[in-house]
This record gives sequence, C-alpha cells and structure tokens, in this order.
Amino acid sequence: MKTFLKILLTALAVIILANVLPGITINSYVTAVIVAVTISLLNMFVRPLLVFFTLPATIVTLGLFLFVINAIIILLAGNLITGFAVSGFFTALLFSVLLSVFRSFLFSLLKEDKK
Repeated sequence: MKTFLKILLTALAVIILANVLPGITINSYVTAVIVAVTISLLNMFVRPLLVFFTLPATIVTLGLFLFVINAIIILLAGNLITGFAVSGFFTALLFSVLLSVFRSFLFSLLKEDKK
C-alpha cells in the first residue's frame, strides 16, 4: 500500500512540475502515473548500471555526475512514454533535481513515528 501511495505522490509531483517548468509536457493524469512507474523502474534497474559504469567520473566530480545520471533517466523516460516529452538535457536536469526535492518532501509526510 505504501508503494502505491509513493507512486501516486510521484505522479502528483510530475504533474506539478510539468505545469511549472517550460519544456516538460504531459498529456494526462494516467500518463503521469505511467511516468512515475517508469521512473521508479528505471531507477531500480538502469540507474545502478549507469552508476557502476560511470564510477570514475562520479568520483572525480565528487558525486555531481549523479545529477547527469538522473537527467539521463528522465530523458530515457521521455523517450519511452509517448504522452511525456522533455525538450532538452538542461530541462531534464532541472526536472530531476526538483522531482527529487518534491519526492523527499512528500515522502517525509508518509513516515510514521516509531515509538
């Protein structure tokens, strides 16, 4: 149940960012949910491979290359999903940073107090 709620919160963040940022277009709410699922799957399977193969660049840049990897994931999701379009690399970079901020804020609302 918590995973489903996280997917819906990510879809909400995608919709908000698509309305705020120029260069990001999304057709419908269903497409936003598909984008959220696709980004989650790409982060689960593709991102570790990209991090492993670009480890020297990540070490040299002190971890800043991970932002580039996040932008690549967003561009890949834009190419895979027909109702979701990203205009360029820097738009994807800004989108990925803001999506991470929104997700961490929204997911912090889900945390339960451990007593």
